[in-house]
Amino acid sequence: MPAPLHKNISALFAPKSVCVLGASRDPGKIGHILLNKMLQGAFSGKIFPINPYADKILGLATLRKPGDIPALHLPLDLAVICLPAGQVPQALAELGELPARAAIVVSTGFSETGSWGRQLEEEAGEIARRYGIALLGPNSVGLYVAGCGLRATFMKGKPSSGDIGFFSQSGALCAAMFDWAADKNFGFSSFISLGSKVLLDESDMLAYLAEDPATKVIVGYIENVSDGPKFLQCAHSATRKKPVILFKAGRAGARGELGERVVLRDGQDLAYEAAFRQTGIIRATEIEDLFSMAQAFASCALPQGPSMAVVSNGGRIGTAAAEACPANGLILAPFGGGTVETLRRGLPPYAFCRNPVDLLADASPERFAAAAATVLKDPAVHSLLLIAGISVLGDFDGLPDAVSALPNPEHKPILACLMGGEGVALARRRFFECGIPCYSFPEPAIKALGAMYRQSLWKDNHLPVEVDYRHDTRRARAVIEQAVADRLTELGEYHVQEILSAYEIPSLESRLARTSAEAVQLARQCGMPVALKIASPHILHKSEVQGVALNLDSPEKVRTAFMDITARAGRLRAEAYIAGCIVQNMAPKKARELVISFKRDNSFGPMIIFGPGGDLRAFNDVSCRLAPLSLDDVHDMPREIRTYPVLAGLDGEKAVNFTVLEDILLILSRIALEFPEIQEFECNPVLADSTGVQVAGARILLAPFALEKSG
Repeated sequence: MPAPLHKNISALFAPKSVCVLGASRDPGKIGHILLNKMLQGAFSGKIFPINPYADKILGLATLRKPGDIPALHLPLDLAVICLPAGQVPQALAELGELPARAAIVVSTGFSETGSWGRQLEEEAGEIARRYGIALLGPNSVGLYVAGCGLRATFMKGKPSSGDIGFFSQSGALCAAMFDWAADKNFGFSSFISLGSKVLLDESDMLAYLAEDPATKVIVGYIENVSDGPKFLQCAHSATRKKPVILFKAGRAGARGELGERVVLRDGQDLAYEAAFRQTGIIRATEIEDLFSMAQAFASCALPQGPSMAVVSNGGRIGTAAAEACPANGLILAPFGGGTVETLRRGLPPYAFCRNPVDLLADASPERFAAAAATVLKDPAVHSLLLIAGISVLGDFDGLPDAVSALPNPEHKPILACLMGGEGVALARRRFFECGIPCYSFPEPAIKALGAMYRQSLWKDNHLPVEVDYRHDTRRARAVIEQAVADRLTELGEYHVQEILSAYEIPSLESRLARTSAEAVQLARQCGMPVALKIASPHILHKSEVQGVALNLDSPEKVRTAFMDITARAGRLRAEAYIAGCIVQNMAPKKARELVISFKRDNSFGPMIIFGPGGDLRAFNDVSCRLAPLSLDDVHDMPREIRTYPVLAGLDGEKAVNFTVLEDILLILSRIALEFPEIQEFECNPVLADSTGVQVAGARILLAPFALEKSG
């Protein structure tokens, strides 16, 4: 389904009439600076400054109020509001009555100032919704749209027209990037400051820019997501049409805490990582990566495979580039014999003619071009990186024109790297003019090629397939409803076993023994040795009462363990109801311990988490996805963790049964969607070997809203 667009968003990006509320005669005021920027732009529409105390500002006749705008220009397309925060709601109401289709609020003094400002912000949003105004801001530093010449901003700089659409939640970053882009001659189709996102947010920008014919690449900086489901829908739709590259602030320290459980706080990094992966968003790890990747996407066709060639004038720099390939999903192309032989005939005797190619330090632009032409013809090569380190023997000024003139019928992406300062500045600029992205170091170029290859894979992917399994929802719901009625915040193994059974999740055979004699009888039926675990709805962490006994291989040991565990629990937790003990089969001796769980993220909903258990869990080696999981998701998750080689049997043991692991992941995803009352569901440990997978322990944490409703 295509992502939804606000009905008046086109008026924001292609207005024919604009009014500036708060236009000022004072050159130091935002209302003056912004109006001046608009006049300096190429905007061909009508501009109406609104100021009740001035007749003219910057040569334009002013109006006293929005209602004075001539009927000929109504409805008004866009209003830019530079008024004090307290006047903004009333101004929006007046604009709504005109009517006006869109508005940008550059004013500050809203939710960032406290409760009064937050109330103003909410009021502004409500008025905009009531009148159907596409509202950007407040706290926006403005909007630049190349297509209509609109510079509705007070930011310094004047970027060139281009085909990259950029949005940011940070006004400070917007201002810095706007100025930087002008200095670097970097071009944008649109440059958008979201501000406080009272109405239009990052999802709306994705939806609009995905349909904008002037935009080839979407780039953004986000700090949080306003509406997780809306974002996922808009992102998935956008990435099928064009590349989306985002930088998410706050990545550091997002792996959670070390300890007994992986702790994922609301809005933390793993949820965003999963959201980006599942929607095809390319994640930039550094802010500078946003634009180094965008340059490549905007200039080049996508590579048709992972094999790249490196041609340089220095063996070491070529090798360093080659070493960066695996981390970015790329490989060095194996040249065919004809390619190597052609290179040998055209290069000096000491040149290295295999990948990476070393042309030697005295390589001329002609030598670079000849080698590049030969390499591009090789069918094993999907992309090419040219690296030139500055040399007293080499003059690179002619290199961009020589490379851009090469025949390249298959449109294989060509990227350049000129290592140096002033000596290569002219050549670097010329590469950009020729439509070839050029970098100062190899690593950003290789990152960009890796991202382009991932995008080509994503575009060719089929839509994900979801799978459902047989289950008894009514039986599981009865357990949850009873727990809510009993005001339980957590459900231990005592209750969760019913839910595991209802969804046919394989688990170690577990039965409740209410007496020591019954424990012995059940142990004989299960087959000793067995484990005993305290069974109490009030004792969720068995370690606090030493409530577990393992490897009980005789009736006497079972009887004694039962009496010891229940007596100790009764003494240490006198208020707790003790139902008895769970009698459970012992785990297979060589089984790998895993943890499979889900936690409900405030922005995106249930997030499924897979990782190793036992001692390895402290390293937070996890793979995450957002529900619902697809067949592709559950296939990839166990294979993404660092300890996958152990599961695959590379330690000399047999590989675990991945099919059953994938089934459990799918079932847990289904439970997460069917029971919003569950905040967390953790299966720990999950015991896996070559014969199968069994859950040996589980717990459930109920969502606060479920208990509030029951009360």
